[in-house]
Amino acid sequence: MDTQGRIKDMMAERGWTEYQLAKESGLSHSTVTNMFKRNNAPTLPTLEAVCAAFGITLAQFFAEGNPLELTEEQQALYAKWSSLSDRQRTFC
Repeated sequence: MDTQGRIKDMMAERGWTEYQLAKESGLSHSTVTNMFKRNNAPTLPTLEAVCAAFGITLAQFFAEGNPLELTEEQQALYAKWSSLSDRQRTFC
């Protein structure tokens, strides 16, 4: 899968710039820029932040064809889960 291409497609669907993706994901602008300009594959934490910004899971990101849609309640739960530290997640 072309990860950077998929991210660019999702940005285009939303009309987002690299700056807006950085802002929405909490990533630095240089991280987002390097991902595209230097063709750096995103790390897993970077990809998780990008997915959270798009309101999708990693599974949805990598799903081919018609990805699974989350309800608003599921998106809210996922957003809360994503904000937990690794230590906090082990207690869930």
